[in-house]
Amino acid sequence: MTQTERILVYPYMANRSVASCLRGRSKSQALLDWPIRKHIALGSARGLAYLHDHCDPKIIHRDVKAANILLDEAFEAFVGDFGLAKLMDYKDTHVTTAVRGTIGHIAPEYLSTGKASVKTDVFSYGVMLLELITGQRASELGRVANCYDVVLLDWVKGRLKEKKLETLVDVDLQDNYIDEEVEQLIQVAILCTQGTAMERPKMSEVVRMLEGNGLAERWEEWQKEEIFRQEFNHVHHQNNDWIIADANAIPDSNPNLRPEALSGPR
Repeated sequence: MTQTERILVYPYMANRSVASCLRGRSKSQALLDWPIRKHIALGSARGLAYLHDHCDPKIIHRDVKAANILLDEAFEAFVGDFGLAKLMDYKDTHVTTAVRGTIGHIAPEYLSTGKASVKTDVFSYGVMLLELITGQRASELGRVANCYDVVLLDWVKGRLKEKKLETLVDVDLQDNYIDEEVEQLIQVAILCTQGTAMERPKMSEVVRMLEGNGLAERWEEWQKEEIFRQEFNHVHHQNNDWIIADANAIPDSNPNLRPEALSGPR
């Protein structure tokens, strides 16, 4: 650091980034086989857990994605690019900032409120896991899904409901993967990308699940809650249909009333 500039120096990363290995790979660049992808998933999770739990003040990265996970000559994963990172005091639960990040990776609560927390990094990490599994960008899925208005997370959830996990795996792997391990990694990704921050695991919990501790129990719990949500939504929609039908039976006492005026002050 000098009076005129600051330079951040990294060790040389011979294999560039996860994104460069997944997409646009040169002939000299090695394919990321399945064991390496699992290794990257665990290594990057450990890096984020360190930032969240062992730094003082703790650090929110705010831009976790395949392009920012760097790989050395042994394909060890390093969390890189801290241009958007924020420091947090341990007594704080979040920091409010202008929303920064990459489309498809940004947690919904951060997008709507500008409040970034360690759980926004967890969401982004979950999307990065899906990039590792599918080989696709988080927000450019048209080539695979034949649908240009869907992000990677939505596409994966759709395939999960249809129980078509084999269609999610990167074609470059050519069936050289273990079905059970793919399913486990997808489960971790889904748990990390739940709609509300409170429901997502901490990165330290993600590390434990990737190491084989607690995933089955956490996934079973998620499935029960998902069934409850679906049943609740079904009943809720039925009730709404009844209300709408009942409302339609009421004569229109003022046909010239604007729609927004139908709901008075609350």
